[in-house]
Amino acid sequence: MPDRALDLDTLFAEHTAAMRSRYASALATENFTSVLVHSGSAVPIFADDQHYAFRANAAFKSWAPLTDVPDCFIFFEPGRVPILLFNSPLDFWYKSADPPQGYWTRHFDIRAVAARSAARALLPADLSRTAFIGDPDAAISAWGVGGVNPPKMVAYLDFARAVKSAYELACLREANHLGARGHIAAARAFAAGATEFEIQLAYLSACGLREQELPYNNIIAFNEAAAVLHYQRLERRAPAARHSLLIDAGAEYAGYASDITRTYSFGNADFAALVGHMDELQQSLCASVRAGTDWRDIHLSAHHLTAELLQEADVTLCDADEAVDTGLSSVFLPHGIGHLLGLQVHDVGGWMRSAEGGEIPRPPGHEYLRLTRVLEPGFVVTMEPGIYFIEQLLNEARADSRGQKINWARVAELRPFGGIRVEDDLAVTGAGCENLTRDAFSALRAGLEFLEAEPQSSSAAQAAEAAPGSGASGG
Repeated sequence: MPDRALDLDTLFAEHTAAMRSRYASALATENFTSVLVHSGSAVPIFADDQHYAFRANAAFKSWAPLTDVPDCFIFFEPGRVPILLFNSPLDFWYKSADPPQGYWTRHFDIRAVAARSAARALLPADLSRTAFIGDPDAAISAWGVGGVNPPKMVAYLDFARAVKSAYELACLREANHLGARGHIAAARAFAAGATEFEIQLAYLSACGLREQELPYNNIIAFNEAAAVLHYQRLERRAPAARHSLLIDAGAEYAGYASDITRTYSFGNADFAALVGHMDELQQSLCASVRAGTDWRDIHLSAHHLTAELLQEADVTLCDADEAVDTGLSSVFLPHGIGHLLGLQVHDVGGWMRSAEGGEIPRPPGHEYLRLTRVLEPGFVVTMEPGIYFIEQLLNEARADSRGQKINWARVAELRPFGGIRVEDDLAVTGAGCENLTRDAFSALRAGLEFLEAEPQSSSAAQAAEAAPGSGASGG
């Protein structure tokens, strides 16, 4: 991975200055004078002496790219340098984290602490006007903080987090770069005959990440399994017949996530063509993204375009307007067209009306949509249209009037492939958007970073080498 530390140094200085200003304003919403942000604690497994894999709280990561150390605290009082209480226990069973180094550390007063009690001793004696942000336990609750996750303050911070700083955009670009490396390796592994589990291993190796460092559990689905939206099995055995691969997989850099999906056909020209059409549809939706656009309008437009595609593919037997109005399009596209992305994969604030709170409603019949706001410069969103052949939803449609508008013979032909999803990460600008994902794939190919032995010939292998938008790849 290229060393971008020099670029990040200046960007982080601007970012942390903006964070201090943001938190100063947030504190004023509920008349607090300081804030204590917790990285989180390692959660023990029931009746065991081990813990679940640790994930730092997003609010903490927004301050510092310290993602893997539990029980750290940031104490911030406007006008003063933030204090980072860095958890470094004396422990001969487990290795304590090394003291933090890098571009961001000069912006904090870093103090190592060996225990919670030592952290408390370094904080002001009176915390009655200090807001705590995190998941408190009994010990922290006894510290005397003035408020835990104060609603007005949290709403202010969540709403503001949608607009990314230049530093955050740089991290998101790098997360996409890592994710694109993994996706190219996964496509090659699929073409070479790997199992779902082996594709996961190829992905991790290419990204240089452990599973616990991924922003979410990867979805690597062969054939009919692609119809399960959050498929998680990772089969160790190859299927009797190899039809398709849907891989929804991301990477994380400095606490910021990428979320990328591609679909591949294994030697079936008909399905490859359908994936290619979905890729074209997805790119037309990306072209509609710009500041000032209501995301709900993009979502509804996606349903119309998907309904047109379904009719052209001889899956449905009515025009797009009827398919959308009757809910037929939702049989094949049941999820939202995208969501905010950043410190979390499904980042907070997607429905918020303002910094004071309140929600912007979803369109009727589209209850799974995770974003309803008007886009602003600096938002980062995913764009992920798809079509799926989901048994439960098809059976429900068969039982009512929608079933008369479905070509069931054509559905039977496509069900062995499960479904198609194409997903990119987009940074919104005033004039349009920056496609972080396609740019990452293009940079990798231009940089010849994947010169290896050629995989076995198949549409999936060709797609992995081709430019975005080629027939079998979806991107």
